Amino acid sequence: MLPLLQRIVTEKKKWLTEEEMADCIVVCQSLPGVVAINMATYVGKAKKGFGGAVAASLGVMLPSFVIIILAVTFLRSIGDNSYVNGAFTGIKAAACGLILYSAFKVGKQVIKGKFAFIIAILSFVMIIFLNITAIWAICAGATAGLLYMKLKKSKEVA
Repeated sequence: MLPLLQRIVTEKKKWLTEEEMADCIVVCQSLPGVVAINMATYVGKAKKGFGGAVAASLGVMLPSFVIIILAVTFLRSIGDNSYVNGAFTGIKAAACGLILYSAFKVGKQVIKGKFAFIIAILSFVMIIFLNITAIWAICAGATAGLLYMKLKKSKEVA
């Protein structure tokens, strides 16, 4: 959903700039809950205050809630159907592609410079291959960033 939301919010509606959208994604990813609801709340609050946050959140939640109730009712009636299972396999693959596209697009906006690129690659390796949770990768990245800035500042002073 991130690429779709980003296109609507920044390009079509122009509610947020690309930089504000990157901040929005970072904040919404760090909060518990569904990203779409978090983003709707963020954008609603940014545009119309508390009332906008409530209206945007309800506008995102209610249609999904109704659709899920209808889908569950329908899926219970068809049981274990091989065609339905095949469709869900395809949906999973498409969702994976959308997530990769979203990560690439956000990465292009956020990863600027060699240091940020190295941190991103190291974080990916730690999470995927070393089974380190994202929280520890974020903490390690923050620590590395602080040390990098301190070293950079000390070289400027000298």
